[in-house]
Amino acid sequence: MKRLTIYSFLNQRKPLSHLLYILITLLGLTVLSLQKGTAISVKDQVIFFFLVLIQLEVFISVARLIFKEMDTNLTGKELTRIVLIRFVFFIIICFIAAFIIIIVFKTALVWISGGNVSAALKDFMDYEFVNWLKSTLFGLSIGAIIFIIIQWQDALKREQKLREENLIFQNETLKTQINPHFLFNSLNTISSLIQTHPGSAEKFINNLSLFYRYILENGQKDRVPLQSELDFISGYFNLHRIRDEEKIVLDIENVDTDSYTILPVSLQILIENAIKHNIATRDNPLRISIYIENNDIVVKNNLQKKASQLKSTQVGLKNLSERVRLVSGRTLIIEETNNYFTVKMPLLK
Repeated sequence: MKRLTIYSFLNQRKPLSHLLYILITLLGLTVLSLQKGTAISVKDQVIFFFLVLIQLEVFISVARLIFKEMDTNLTGKELTRIVLIRFVFFIIICFIAAFIIIIVFKTALVWISGGNVSAALKDFMDYEFVNWLKSTLFGLSIGAIIFIIIQWQDALKREQKLREENLIFQNETLKTQINPHFLFNSLNTISSLIQTHPGSAEKFINNLSLFYRYILENGQKDRVPLQSELDFISGYFNLHRIRDEEKIVLDIENVDTDSYTILPVSLQILIENAIKHNIATRDNPLRISIYIENNDIVVKNNLQKKASQLKSTQVGLKNLSERVRLVSGRTLIIEETNNYFTVKMPLLK
């Protein structure tokens, strides 16, 4: 059985929804009878039934227009703000609609009975308005409680979905980073350096150890200090510098890192992507720049695409983009020109 959500409840295209509205109206009629403690005439019961049912149908129509499903990219703060604004609009519109409906209903009853139609509004305001106001506010309060409960259920479901997706993408990212190709090249480098440059081999092993330790310790976190990620990138670049010498140049501009955090291992994914898809030689080195621009961390490299390479699936960028969306509610900006490939990633506070 599917869990009731506010969107299935508001779906007036389903006959079962209208049956549910009728049952709610009958329940309201029963409550009214118990409150009065006296028998209500059949005529009054029929009038009450149709009046409440019409109001409920109108309220549901208004709710369908206001409470549309929201973008999952929204942050918790944005989601709360939008829900509150919509809820206030819903209460105001429903109150006005209820007042118009009761006036039209009362006027029609007076006209049908041959009474003075012009006095219908005055009589209602003098003798019935207070009771109507109490019952309407009571009904809207009950509706508000139902709305809050269903919205709370939807929020829990949304949060659980985000957690599950985040775990999936974090796991995929971790598996991507501990890849056999990088490890194979690193072991070959160590084997070569041990014979020719033992000191460099020891330094390479230490950097490699720190590289994997950082991934294992931080790969499952939502965010890390920006300075920690930059330090990690410096160590990662040292691995390539020992192996490739001057073929790759990394320029990290002096940035204010105190107020920012970032997705762990995210910069490494972008740098690895640049190294993977571009040629790097001593005469034409691959130049990678990292700097901050408008609360984004920018990773930019000159384009020197390899002449022959398999078509990129961009799995790493897709996973990173999804992680950015889940954590920050913003998107990863990817720009490619004839000379440069640029990725802008939101920084986190």
